[in-house]
Amino acid sequence: MTELRKSLAQPVFASFLAGGVAGAISRTVVSPLERLKILFQVQGAGREEYKLSVGKGLIKMWKEEGWRGFMRGNGTNCVRIVPYSAVQFGSYNFYKRFFEDTPGQDLHKNPLRRLVCGGLAGITSVTFTYPLDICRTRLSIQSASFSTLSPTQRQQLPGMWRTMINMYKHEGGWYALYRGIIPTISGVAPYVGLNFMVYEMARTFVTPAGEKNPGTVGKLCAGAISGGVAQTCTYPFDVLRRRFQINTMSGMGYQYNGIWQAVMMIIRQEGFRGLYKGIVPNLLKVAPSMASSWASFEICRDLIMVAGNAE
Repeated sequence: MTELRKSLAQPVFASFLAGGVAGAISRTVVSPLERLKILFQVQGAGREEYKLSVGKGLIKMWKEEGWRGFMRGNGTNCVRIVPYSAVQFGSYNFYKRFFEDTPGQDLHKNPLRRLVCGGLAGITSVTFTYPLDICRTRLSIQSASFSTLSPTQRQQLPGMWRTMINMYKHEGGWYALYRGIIPTISGVAPYVGLNFMVYEMARTFVTPAGEKNPGTVGKLCAGAISGGVAQTCTYPFDVLRRRFQINTMSGMGYQYNGIWQAVMMIIRQEGFRGLYKGIVPNLLKVAPSMASSWASFEICRDLIMVAGNAE
């Protein structure tokens, strides 16, 4: 028991557990907006089914699928996000060790080091959990009322494991489960790096004078700011990621051969705005998502470390 408590008191281990809890909480809070964002993102040129405002899109989802529509794919997302967030937060604290001048040093005075540590953490977490991410995207759209998807396709929903097995068997083996990982990493590395960097910077501004840590409200504000900045700067990569994840699905109206060709086709057919499809529900969700993520992460981590240090 003593050894377990010592392990819990280690920052990397505590961050790993707290990151998993934070990920599940934050994704569930914003599940309806997350799914709506994906439906906006995957619409190619000439598609009108979800060419709606955020409010009307949510109403359409509710009328057609009920509350299950709001949560469609969230189970898979939580299965993915728990290890994703755990690996991300844990690996960030692991990589920090290599950039500290002295053990336990705070990197708040060196934004570039935080950016690099965050980027490495993002790449690590994506690589471990990417098959679940592509599966979550497929589950999010397969029950949506796209006119080119037949009612039979929408009714025969295979579920998470069946979706992954079908992709593996019929779309190219392991390659199918990692389709789109290049644009994903291209966006995730700077996104996570910016997220950690901006959060640590914002955290210093909301910490009361003489205090080491900000209060819960301060953590919520810092998380919302960091998420908004990071998402806006890297959003086109997220659109490319979703498009490539469903690139082999029939009835979606596009087939891309590479990242550059996809960018050019989107701009030519949908305009520059095509690279920012779904940005509105994304920004609406990013504040509560990142705020709840960072706040629950720090609270859980502190509780775990306190329990680990308890006599």
